[in-house]
Amino acid sequence: MGIVDDLLKRCHELGSDPRNTNYAGGNASAKGVAEDPVTGGDAELMWVKGSGGDLGTLKESGLAVLRLDRLRALVNVYPGVEREDEMVAAFDHCGFGKGGATPSIDTAMHGLVDAPHVDHLHPDSGIAIATAADGEELTRRIFGDRVVWVPWRRPGFQLGLDIAAFKKDNPQAIGCVLGGHGITAWGETSEECQANSLDIIRTAEAYIAEHGRTDPFGEEIHATLPEDERHERAAALFPLIRGLASTDRPQVGHYTDTPEVLDFVARAEHPRLAALGTSCPDHFLRTKVRPLVLDLPPDAPLEQVRDRLRELHAAYREDYRAYYERYATENSPAMRGADPAIVLVPGVGMFSFGKDKQTARVAGEFYVNAINVMRGAEALSSYAPIPESEKFRIEYWELEEAKLRRMPKPKALATRVAFVTGGGSGIGAATARRLAAEGACVVVADRDAAAAEKVAAELGASALRATDVATSVAVDVTDEAQITAALRAAVLAFGGIDLVVNNAGLSLSKPLLETSVADWDLQHDVMARGSFLVSREAARVMIEQAMGGDIVYIASKNSIFAGPNNIAYSAAKADQAHQVRLLAAELGEHGIRVNGINPDGVVRGSGIFAGGWGAKRAAVYGVPEEKLGEFYAQRTLLKREVLPEHVANAVFALTGGDLTHTTGLHIPVDAGVAAAFLR
Repeated sequence: MGIVDDLLKRCHELGSDPRNTNYAGGNASAKGVAEDPVTGGDAELMWVKGSGGDLGTLKESGLAVLRLDRLRALVNVYPGVEREDEMVAAFDHCGFGKGGATPSIDTAMHGLVDAPHVDHLHPDSGIAIATAADGEELTRRIFGDRVVWVPWRRPGFQLGLDIAAFKKDNPQAIGCVLGGHGITAWGETSEECQANSLDIIRTAEAYIAEHGRTDPFGEEIHATLPEDERHERAAALFPLIRGLASTDRPQVGHYTDTPEVLDFVARAEHPRLAALGTSCPDHFLRTKVRPLVLDLPPDAPLEQVRDRLRELHAAYREDYRAYYERYATENSPAMRGADPAIVLVPGVGMFSFGKDKQTARVAGEFYVNAINVMRGAEALSSYAPIPESEKFRIEYWELEEAKLRRMPKPKALATRVAFVTGGGSGIGAATARRLAAEGACVVVADRDAAAAEKVAAELGASALRATDVATSVAVDVTDEAQITAALRAAVLAFGGIDLVVNNAGLSLSKPLLETSVADWDLQHDVMARGSFLVSREAARVMIEQAMGGDIVYIASKNSIFAGPNNIAYSAAKADQAHQVRLLAAELGEHGIRVNGINPDGVVRGSGIFAGGWGAKRAAVYGVPEEKLGEFYAQRTLLKREVLPEHVANAVFALTGGDLTHTTGLHIPVDAGVAAAFLR
């Protein structure tokens, strides 16, 4: 294997184990020689993980490639620690060829350390030593002179110089513990570097396990609720918490009730430790400097909990603004938002938030890392994170601001959670695909659990974790209890509901005298009653969130047009059509818009038509079933066949942000049926 292959193999093996580093945390490098295509001679290069990449999934395109002679020559023009940020722009002048990925702030560390291979990682055990009050003494006690202590310094060029000097002065060392931050290790070969990294991590783990206190978080002061009760309370609180966390900008939520979290919030010391905040820069950049912690017991009445959360949120925002104003200078970026990213609820668990589901989930994972760090530090000593002023210097670093500016513009439905009934096929599946493509998190709901699961899996196929994009729920919309359970599952998955598409439906094509009461009841139960129940339960969530929302009814041209042999279906669709108007009038004060779509002749991919409706409608019109779509097209003004995707386009048009002042509207998607024109 070549140098790059060896480096990627090491990255993947280290990054795939969460004990070694957190998601997108840490970096690794390799130095070697390659041919310079300009001179034909040898060029000494360094390959290093670029900014924002993840070790566990890193590809060659995620590596920055720099000329080592030019990188090390920057020492001669280094203007000092007060101006070290200027050195980041200088990395662009050190690139080999196109230079690969954007170099990270740790590039100097890798280039200046005199070793062919370097790893910089954020293992919980290593950060526990790094954040202990007597971390320097613990490092000496645990590792002897094999690992050296490097006092806290903000990542950058000077830290690279510091570590290079420590290595030079300690030739016997295999690596170092970076105060308040993490570890760095090196080696002559890729294998030796990886072995040295794992040696430091596993040795720290073993020492904590052998010498640490068994109850570092103190006595248990809160009982953990049983799982069913815990999830019920989480679902009841999540919409409110999400709404509060979205005061400055909309957020998606993630719920965590792992043993580490539940144990932490049950113990006496968790308020003190949470208030100290996280320490590793990768942690607090995602979790903010500290979480919001509910100070009520798990069995407190829900209304009392809701009132207290509102009070704590208001106080949190005031405290965050004060934190910003304490340390901001005239050159600091504007305050980005004062809402918490992490909310801890004793007995229930942790709620984390971000601009999308992955960001919210990863924020929660980082706080679990922080809990592990606090546990290790408190087990051996006492937890002493870096000063608040240093956290601010990193959180509002111009280099961090530049990284944020490089991020792509959010898609139109980013942060929105959509619930699509009948999502396993036809119009529902097409709508789910369109909403996901526009950035929404999608809950695919269908009576056919396998079909819903298949669509959800398809939507999440390109994501690192499929459930970050979509999830599925089995629900019969004629069953009130199932609807309640399905919406609860949606809330637990993403934090709430913002967009409902009432699409579930069926049809039995029969003339009046052949339509039974059972036929009538079934179609009204699914479409009229079912969409009413889904809208009612979703509205409860939307109102609690106080973030507005959209409810879209997939009605029908038949809600207006009086066609033959279709009494039960058309009457049910007319019921849905009027629900749009009624709910638009009632829910407008909450910022919830309610609109409808009237399709016609959607044959291809339709579950309704495939279930026998197509054959019966074809018989009514005297055409072969396989020609029904063409027949419908020819009777329209545009002479075009309507496909499920065309209906999905209309859903997006209503919810994508351009029609913000539209409610109570019905949009025909029928290629033009004059008899169904709205008057």
